[in-house]
Amino acid sequence: MNREAYACWVREPGAAEIRPVTLPAPGPDEVLVRARYSGVSRGTETLVFAGRVPADQHAAMRAPFQDGDFPGPVKYGYLSVGVVEQGPPDLLGRTVFCLHPHQSAYVVPASAVVPVPDGVPPARAVLAGTVETAVNALWDAAPLVGDRVTVVGAGMVGCCVAALLARFPGVHVELVDTDARRAGVAGALGVEFAQPDDATGDRDLVVHASATGAGLQRSLDLLAPEGTVIELSWYGDRQVQVSLGGAFHSGRLSVRSSQVGMVAPARRGRRSYADRLALALDLLDDPAFDALITGASRFAELPDVLARLSTGDLPALCHLITYDDGE
Repeated sequence: MNREAYACWVREPGAAEIRPVTLPAPGPDEVLVRARYSGVSRGTETLVFAGRVPADQHAAMRAPFQDGDFPGPVKYGYLSVGVVEQGPPDLLGRTVFCLHPHQSAYVVPASAVVPVPDGVPPARAVLAGTVETAVNALWDAAPLVGDRVTVVGAGMVGCCVAALLARFPGVHVELVDTDARRAGVAGALGVEFAQPDDATGDRDLVVHASATGAGLQRSLDLLAPEGTVIELSWYGDRQVQVSLGGAFHSGRLSVRSSQVGMVAPARRGRRSYADRLALALDLLDDPAFDALITGASRFAELPDVLARLSTGDLPALCHLITYDDGE
C-alpha cells in the first residue's frame, strides 16, 4: 500500500499550498479512498481562503475531516469523490462520495462514505454536498403545488435549489442574479431567469442565496403578503443591513434561516444525515446538473485556483479538481 498522499492547506489567509500526508493503515471499519475528483464550493471556500470566518463561528464552520483551524493553517473542503481501494467487501472498488477536504487519498470510517449511484457520473457527484444543502432548504421551505417561487443568487446553492424546485408540479420558478450570463444556466435547469430590477414580484416564497445585503433586500421586496424568505447565505464576517419598514410589517413578511449543519426540523427524527446525503446523490441522476460544473483544473493547480476564485478573476459555479487518475 502506498501510504503517501497530498492535501491542500490554506497556510494563512490568501495563501494555499499542497502538503504531503502519511496515511494510516485502514482499520476493520475503515476505507482507503483514492480521490478522482473534488469540487470547490466557491462561496464558503473563498471565505475560508480569505480568512473571513468569524471567531465565534470557528466551531460551527468546521468541515467533517478538517485539520487545523481558522484562519490557518487549515485543511478544508467537503466535496470529494473517489474509489475505495481498501475496505469492507461491499464497498471495495465502489465510487463513493465523502465530505472530505481536497486530498489525493484518505482513510475514513466506512460510515463516512456514500456509494455513488450507477447513473451518476463521478464528476457530477461532487455536487452532492451542495444538493444536500438544497434538499434541506426545501424541507425548511416546504413549497406547495402551484407556488410562485424565486431564487435570488445563481451560485452553486441557488442553482441547486432552482433545479430541484423545477421538479415540483405547477411551481413557477424564477432564478435571479446580477450576472446576465447565468441565464444560460437557468435555461439548462429548466427555470426562468431575470436580473434583479426585472424580477417578478408577488412571490409566495423567495430563497435567498446571493450572500449580499442587496440580494436579501430584493428578496423581501419580491414577496407577496405573508410570504417568506428562506435565507441560505452565509456572510462570514460581513455586516448586512435591510429595511424593515415599508411592507415588512403590514405584509406580515418572514425571514427564516436554513443551514445544512442540522437536518430540517420537519424531517428531524425521521431522516438522518446519511439519508439526506443519499437522497442528494439519487437526485443527481439528471444531466441538467452538469451545467453547474463550469471549469476544471488539476489538483496541483488548486492553490492558484483558490486565489483566482477569491479575487473574482476565475468566475465559476462549481470548479472541478481532477486527480492523477481522474478523467
